[in-house]
Amino acid sequence: MRSQTYHGARNAGIRRRPRAARRRRGSAPARAAVAAAGIAAVAMAALRRADAFRLAVEGGSMAPALEPGDWLVVLGAARVGLGSIVVAEHPDRPGFELVKRVAGLPGDVVEGRTLGPDELWLVGDRAEASTDSRSFGAVPRACVRGVVAFRYWPAARFGPV
Repeated sequence: MRSQTYHGARNAGIRRRPRAARRRRGSAPARAAVAAAGIAAVAMAALRRADAFRLAVEGGSMAPALEPGDWLVVLGAARVGLGSIVVAEHPDRPGFELVKRVAGLPGDVVEGRTLGPDELWLVGDRAEASTDSRSFGAVPRACVRGVVAFRYWPAARFGPV
């Protein structure tokens, strides 16, 4: 590398590298790794704040939107809206979780019945293969553990749900 000599009262006889050489700090792969680590840290902090958890889909009641073997990120602190896919505890089987779509919100009339202030109507996308509100009725909002945000596995189906 060629050095340049700077002249002047303060810099008399001092040799410095050219500006372009002075700016470089580390290699491109190292900078990329640091940037990726920073992005990952920010993403993890955001997911922790949103009370996120992961879930594997086991049944086919939500096909084709969700298939068995899909891995999902679920946000516990997300807003439940009409059409949202949620994870809820079965009202009659504590500890058994269901992945269903919200088809009715409080105050909606569903199948001849008005939902109460804390009730949701949850259904699977494949009615013939789904155990849902059509069989066990409305679900208390307290049974909802979170809203499905995105699928991260299989990689070919990665993205928002």
